[in-house]
Amino acid sequence: MSLINVAIVAVDGFSPFHYSVPCILFGDSVSGEKRFNVTICAETPGLLTSKDGFALNATQDYTAIGQADIVVVPYWQHVLERPPQALLDSLVLARDNGAEIVGLCLGSFVLAWAGILDGKRAATHWEFEHHFQSLFPNVQLDINALYVDDGNIITSAGTAAALDCCLYIIRQRFGSVVANQIARRMIVPPHREGGQAQFIAQPVPKDTRDARINCLIDYLQQHITEPHSLDSLVLRELRGPRQGSWLRML
Repeated sequence: MSLINVAIVAVDGFSPFHYSVPCILFGDSVSGEKRFNVTICAETPGLLTSKDGFALNATQDYTAIGQADIVVVPYWQHVLERPPQALLDSLVLARDNGAEIVGLCLGSFVLAWAGILDGKRAATHWEFEHHFQSLFPNVQLDINALYVDDGNIITSAGTAAALDCCLYIIRQRFGSVVANQIARRMIVPPHREGGQAQFIAQPVPKDTRDARINCLIDYLQQHITEPHSLDSLVLRELRGPRQGSWLRML
């Protein structure tokens, strides 16, 4: 099976976490098998530095975008400023060539600047909702989504949602078994629906007037990764920490 060419667009002042996500997930260090050929590209090839002192080596210029099957823009530093025209033209060309274009977090701004999100649904970091809507009124922004797939153009919400988005792309290409295997090695949830909310507006209450509910909330928070059903929670409440303790409280 031929490798899938992935071009990751880098920029000076990059955010290390945002770039590490696609590099790790599309790389072979975690999966143990090479499925993607990853290229880091920038306006000018060479060493790029982050604000935190990390360095990233871009081996190619934007011409790599036109040769890619998947193009990823993981981050953009100055979202209110129009990116270089060469980058925007390269994204349009890649889209026209049938490539999958991915904007993670603030990278969605770059896709919108290129015009390839016009008339489409998109996601971005919720804190930049108003900036995005003001700049790009022709894009249907969904601030409640972790990621959005609309006709070969995929965008995600902020930071950790990039993990979900990249796992979704891997799942679409190679199936759930491969995606779940990678997620397990990274100790992240194997699958979160794209339509899941970016954040919980109302936090879980720390205390209620009912001691039984408080105990149940504590239990759920300590076992948050385990599956629970209404029946199992009712049964636990009836049993309590010791057999029949809840019954004596009733």
